[in-house]
This record gives sequence, structure tokens and C-alpha cells, in this order.
Amino acid sequence: MAKLLEARSRSYSRAVVVVVGGFILGALLTRLAQFMPESATREFLTAAVTASLGPVSVGLVALDITLGPLAFHFNVLTLAGIGIVAPIVRAWL
Repeated sequence: MAKLLEARSRSYSRAVVVVVGGFILGALLTRLAQFMPESATREFLTAAVTASLGPVSVGLVALDITLGPLAFHFNVLTLAGIGIVAPIVRAWL
């Protein structure tokens, strides 16, 4: 049972590392794509869909916290970044 819980914890941490690393690599690739000449390919690669959340407020007795707005920008290069990071993380973790 302990091995199953350890494997489950490992898969969650691996998924978080893959998504965060993929977002970072995708953002870098998107910035690099800005140097491409103006074309349909550049427009396709850098067109983004934005999902946002916020602001979220938590009011406790002694502390009030407000987070947000939090926005995620997804594009083709973000998916490419996740696709590049996933096999690397799988080999290492």
C-alpha cells in the first residue's frame, strides 16, 4: 500500500513539474517566435487563448488575503513546450 501511495505522489509531482516546465518553455518559444517574419505561421504559433480567474478573496478572523487576477495564456508553442518537457521529466523523475 505504501508503494502505491508513493507512486501516486510521484506521479502528481511529475505532472506538476511537466506542466510548469512546459509553460515556461512554451513562453520562451513564444518570445523567440516574435522574431520570425510576419506570416501566417507566426500568427498560428503565437495566437493565444487566455483563461483567467480572480480576484479571489479569503477573509479570516485575523487575516484577509486577495489573490488575482490569475491568467493563463495557452498557444501551440505552450503545448509544444509540454511535449518537449514530458519525456525529459519522465527520464529524470
